[in-house]
Amino acid sequence: MTPISRTGAGRGSIATAICGALAAGGLTAAGVTALEPEAASASSHREAPLISGTPQYDNTDVYAFVSPDKPDTTTIIANWIPFEEPAGGPNFFTFAEDAQYDLRIDSDGDAQEDLLFRYTFKTHTKNDKTFLYNTGPVESLDDPDLNITQTYDVELIKLRHLKAVSKTKIADDVPVAPSNVGKASMPDYNTLRKQAVHKLAGGAQTFAGQADDPFFLDLRVFDLLYGGNLSEVGNDTLKGYNVNSIALQVPSSFLTTSHDQPVVGIWSTTQRKNARGYFSQVSRLGNPLVNEVVNPIKDKDKFNASAPRDDAQFLKNVTNPELPKLIEAIYKIPAPDEPRNDLVDVFLKGVKDLNQPPHVTPSEQLRLNTSIKPAAKPKRLGVLDGDTAGFPNGRRLTDDVIDASLQVVEGELLGAKNDLGDAVDKNDKAFEKSFPYVALPTEGSRGPLAKGVDGGNDVRSQLGDALQPAGAQGSDDMRLIAASAGAGAGGIVLIGAALMWWRRMRNRAY
Repeated sequence: MTPISRTGAGRGSIATAICGALAAGGLTAAGVTALEPEAASASSHREAPLISGTPQYDNTDVYAFVSPDKPDTTTIIANWIPFEEPAGGPNFFTFAEDAQYDLRIDSDGDAQEDLLFRYTFKTHTKNDKTFLYNTGPVESLDDPDLNITQTYDVELIKLRHLKAVSKTKIADDVPVAPSNVGKASMPDYNTLRKQAVHKLAGGAQTFAGQADDPFFLDLRVFDLLYGGNLSEVGNDTLKGYNVNSIALQVPSSFLTTSHDQPVVGIWSTTQRKNARGYFSQVSRLGNPLVNEVVNPIKDKDKFNASAPRDDAQFLKNVTNPELPKLIEAIYKIPAPDEPRNDLVDVFLKGVKDLNQPPHVTPSEQLRLNTSIKPAAKPKRLGVLDGDTAGFPNGRRLTDDVIDASLQVVEGELLGAKNDLGDAVDKNDKAFEKSFPYVALPTEGSRGPLAKGVDGGNDVRSQLGDALQPAGAQGSDDMRLIAASAGAGAGGIVLIGAALMWWRRMRNRAY
């Protein structure tokens, strides 16, 4: 790939199973209530002015695909909090308690959600007299040394013409996988990840917690399209950063209206509680890059507060896109003629005979044909390379949406064959082979270790020796803290004990 160069059925039975299991567990299904559209007051990574200042509510990406190891199910993944620096303590990364994190499903193509899975979170603190996220090595999600924890509930809301016909709590007080502080704090993070996968009734499962950011791309596109001379390509800008992920896997038959109509539209939203106690939508995301590079600044906040049924107001941004004009101005690659009805088909309606519902109402959603089986050998360009199980038929973690989108925007579907791309073809970390599929988060202690430490358990058992100053006389506490930082973020949990040890050693020296 050269960078910027021209060369249904079964829903009732599943719902019955879920409700029955929940009733047996002591949970309840709420009565019929109205679900009015939220008041609008205000996605990609920091893509709009308002949401860029509130990362806990910023939805970075949505993925939806037929599960490769369970092809009768669909997996939906939505991520929040862009650019999580792994060592960013002592206040590590939590979901907001005053937010509703929603996964929305349009089962019939009318631009209105028919199913809504709502995640809400609570934060718990064991000891508020310490600044530490954890007070010792954490070996399980219920470890007493994990000082700050979160739990969440999941509510399933069924709608008809935007009115809720039922509300059912399908998960209660499920633990969240914590931020990966470092090797000393969390020596076996994979165990914590596995403990955070929660089974639901009817063959469904859920996960919430930190993960490696699965989006791979070179963000230097914003430096006038890769430096103006292709000098800035091939660097995965998101390498080493984490996100907070929500993942849900459910039988595909629960999402669709019938066997004959297997296409569903999927998007996520965040609602934030305002000072009056009402929730307002502040973030929305379906297809990647839409609000990032399709909508101009004047429409970005409006889009985040809008619903797909109102997307006609943004149609001109799709039919007359800015990006091809910029590429033409900088690289002299002719922009395709407008209006761009080919982009309307791909991003607002779905590809005909693949993932376009019958009688579809054009709207921005990630559309998935759940009857297309997973590819044995997925191709990163998805449909453009003959792999109909990939983007824009849903979005898999391995799909190279930057290259695919660039090629489509530059007229690939209009006969203008090209191999545009950013020279970043895959994620820096391998994805997991089972739910929730996202890679483990980068640990906070990824930097160089302190002198005298080889890694592994040494980070804990040899911390004292590693931090001993070369000459005890003339040293101070700040030198010790600076040395501990070299051991990685995990070393902070033992700073207090190390300080006491060092002071005793200093007193002996004197």
